[in-house]
Amino acid sequence: MKADTDQAAASRRPHLTLTVATSADGFIARTPEEPPQVWASPEEQVLFFNDVEAADWAIMGRHTHLAADREDRRRIVFSTSVSGWQRPTQLWLDPAALVPSDLPALVSHRAPFERGIILGGTRVHDWFFRHGAIDRVHLTIEPVRFGTGLPVFSGAEGADPLAAIGETGLDLVSDTVLNDSGTRYLVWERAAA
Repeated sequence: MKADTDQAAASRRPHLTLTVATSADGFIARTPEEPPQVWASPEEQVLFFNDVEAADWAIMGRHTHLAADREDRRRIVFSTSVSGWQRPTQLWLDPAALVPSDLPALVSHRAPFERGIILGGTRVHDWFFRHGAIDRVHLTIEPVRFGTGLPVFSGAEGADPLAAIGETGLDLVSDTVLNDSGTRYLVWERAAA
C-alpha cells in the first residue's frame, strides 16, 4: 500500500514556478553565458534566492547551470548531449520524450519533488509553456535595455516582458516597485479550479 502511495505521489506533477529576471525590453540575458547577477538589482537577487531556497528541485538548461554551478543544489539540467546523474544532486537529461509529470519519479529516490523552480533559459521556458505546466511566475523587470539577446520565450524577441508572460494564461496578482531605480516585481498565478 505504501509503495502505491509513493508511486502516486511521484507521478503527480509538482507545483512549478517560473522565476525570471528580464531587461525592460524583454531579454533574460545578452548571451547564453551571461548570468543575471551581472545586471540584476540586489533586490531581485534576494527574491531569486528566496525562490531557490523554497524549491525542492531547480530545472534549467546547460548554460544556466554552468553560469552558476553549485554542487550543493538539487538540479535537473536539460541537455541533448549529456545524460544521467552527474552528481548525487544533479540529473542531466534530454526532455524531448518527457512531460513535466515524469520528472518527480526520476529524482524522488534522491529527494522529494513537490515544488520546482524553472530557471531558464528560453528553451526550458518553452518546454514548460508548451506543456501548460507553469503554475506561477515571478518576473522581475530591471530598468536596463539590451537591444538584443535571449527572450523569455521563443518568438518573443524584443517583446514587452508583460506581454510574453501574459501568454501563459495566468492571472496577474501583484505588481510591486522594488527600488528607487524602478525595478518591478510581478507575480502571476494559475486561477484556482
